[in-house]
Amino acid sequence: MITFDSVTKRYPDGFVAVDDLSLEAETGQITVLVGPSGCGKTTTLRMINRMIDATEGQILLDGSDVRQIDPPTLRRGIGYVIQQAGLFPHRKIVDNVATVPYLLGWEKKKARDRAMELLERVGLDPKMAQRYPFQLSGGQQQRVGVARALAADPPVLLMDEPFSAVDPIVRTSLQEELLRLQAELNKTIVFVTHDIDEAIKLGDKVAVLRVGGKLAQFAAPKTLLSEPADDFVREFLGRDRGIRRLSFVSSSYLKLRTDLTVTSSSAAGPSDDAWLMVVSEDGKPVGWLDRDEPFGTYVHGKDSLRAALDAALLSSSGQAVALDESGRVVGVATRKALDEALSEAADG
Repeated sequence: MITFDSVTKRYPDGFVAVDDLSLEAETGQITVLVGPSGCGKTTTLRMINRMIDATEGQILLDGSDVRQIDPPTLRRGIGYVIQQAGLFPHRKIVDNVATVPYLLGWEKKKARDRAMELLERVGLDPKMAQRYPFQLSGGQQQRVGVARALAADPPVLLMDEPFSAVDPIVRTSLQEELLRLQAELNKTIVFVTHDIDEAIKLGDKVAVLRVGGKLAQFAAPKTLLSEPADDFVREFLGRDRGIRRLSFVSSSYLKLRTDLTVTSSSAAGPSDDAWLMVVSEDGKPVGWLDRDEPFGTYVHGKDSLRAALDAALLSSSGQAVALDESGRVVGVATRKALDEALSEAADG
């Protein structure tokens, strides 16, 4: 657990970057710091590993004041990921990942074996280990940065806008990869972003900071969206927070119709329904019967109600095709079912 107890950072010219901040980043959870430029997000993060020292208050790492720990020792026990990865350009990828184990005195073979293991864990081809950073894409470099931060198996991981410099598709992939890794590793992660969508997607808890480093609200994403503390938080969340709330409602509540599907070898189906989904022999969706129109799919029970609604909006039918995790059709969510689920979600 990381505890901020009335922490203030004041510079010699009187500028206050963080003002009387108190919060707890729970062990094994992702705590996201979000807010506009100048709100003290990065300053707060850097005070944890003493790249910046607090002026007042205490920062406790599992009950120990970080100011009582030698900075190099402290930093070697904390993973740190920054924008554009910050890799050493003259070192091969395997040696970049093994940086902290080398500093800790690990044998070269052990450090490199650990690096190779982590490259696979973050979804990179082991062949990339012998390349240099300039030979990798931005998204691949960020994955290397995450692997390097995990190399010595630190309990704490600090991430300072690590995905902000990559394109939206790669960014989404990196976010999913982080959530997958966190499900396996259960690290205590403090993550800085200026993107409220990223904060809501990744955070177990989200701290919204005002300019000047004052805490506006600290809550779970679902609570943040449904109960913003004040007008500043409400405005920062944006006008579509109602839609975002659907990300926290399971699609398992949708009532599916299983009679709106036909196999590709059969043209039979309910005559009073204009939209029928043709399913292949192995259960995969083919398209609407006698209609060359697009259709949208979602994974029933795993994806959110927001994903199901999005799938329906992508289809001319206004219906969403529900799949299981192997991609087989399990039913169709009709407009009526979506309307009922939305009404229930609005009622809480």
